[in-house]
Amino acid sequence: MAVPLFCWQNAETANALRHRVLELRFPNRLMEHEGADKPLADFLNLLRQAPSERAFVEALANVALPALRDAYLEFLACSDPLADAPTYRFLELSVREKDKQIADLHRRLAEMAADGVEAQTVSRQWVGDFADQLKMLGGIGTDRAPADRVITPPRGSQSWGIPDRPARDPRYWPCRFYWPDIIDSDFPYGTGLRLQLRSAVSHLNEVWAVEHGGIILSEFADVLPWEWIYDAARWTYDESRHCMMGKVRLDTWGFVPGEIPLGSYIYESARGSDPIYRLGMLYFFETKNIGRKPERAAAFKEIGDSVSEHDMDFDWADETIHAAYGNRWLKSLHEIDPELYPAPNLVRQACEELVQSMVAKASSEEKRAITDRANALIQCATVLAGT
Repeated sequence: MAVPLFCWQNAETANALRHRVLELRFPNRLMEHEGADKPLADFLNLLRQAPSERAFVEALANVALPALRDAYLEFLACSDPLADAPTYRFLELSVREKDKQIADLHRRLAEMAADGVEAQTVSRQWVGDFADQLKMLGGIGTDRAPADRVITPPRGSQSWGIPDRPARDPRYWPCRFYWPDIIDSDFPYGTGLRLQLRSAVSHLNEVWAVEHGGIILSEFADVLPWEWIYDAARWTYDESRHCMMGKVRLDTWGFVPGEIPLGSYIYESARGSDPIYRLGMLYFFETKNIGRKPERAAAFKEIGDSVSEHDMDFDWADETIHAAYGNRWLKSLHEIDPELYPAPNLVRQACEELVQSMVAKASSEEKRAITDRANALIQCATVLAGT
């Protein structure tokens, strides 16, 4: 949940910087993507080749984020707070955000399980090499990076692809289908307490949308314009908030993670597909469910569940924005290359078929297991509501 927040905050800073640079360079509206700062961009891209989760987090917490924060502080020290007051506002905010991001990652590093001895050695070497390359560039500063500097991957670098199956927090109850009604039309969606529980579990399981948001943000960053990165960072962060809405409600009601199903069927439905179908999967589910959200918010209000009503109201507002994102960027991709990227309606249709195919493969054992799990949760919720 931390990475999507950082993506959004950093995209907000980047967008404000970009807007301000273009203001000061008016009427020139060109933004140089290559040239003297290319080595610096190549260096930051090395983060994608970290050999482990710990190496990635350490490099981000101890090298990249501090360097960005220091660059902002250097700029503020050199700049004029009166003449360039608009820059001061967002850069001072970003410095505070960077400090919080660094502190948060250090806390998470302390919580992460230790790697094996060999993996720890590789990670330390990789992070050390990463830091050394930044030093050779002179840090991330207000001066241009050396144009002739060649960036090479640190020892132990790894190339990563999109996994067919997503990682899941082992504290939760693992499954493909997180509620019976997904694969059993006879199991009611429910009203009252059942609707409260179903909604919270659904929100928690929007973790697949966080994963898809991160994948498409990365996959189309070099295909679509800057505005895509800005929208996709917000989209990914919104989905992480929705996921946390469900987690917080379930925690508050007294459930423990081991009781709660955490599924993977939507993520797995796009297995082996071009990334456009992961974008399409988000668009499909945003447009599929958007009309039901106001009805559910009203139902929660009627039974006095102000927290679920509040969450559903904001979820509905976010998904309205997300549906527009999906429509806009699917159209943009199709316009760029109609042969490579099908029209939005065809992508959406294909995603619906992928999900239906996955649901059709549900085994009788899966149906029994998730039905038993859901009924146990409903029974537990009934007891908790009575107390």
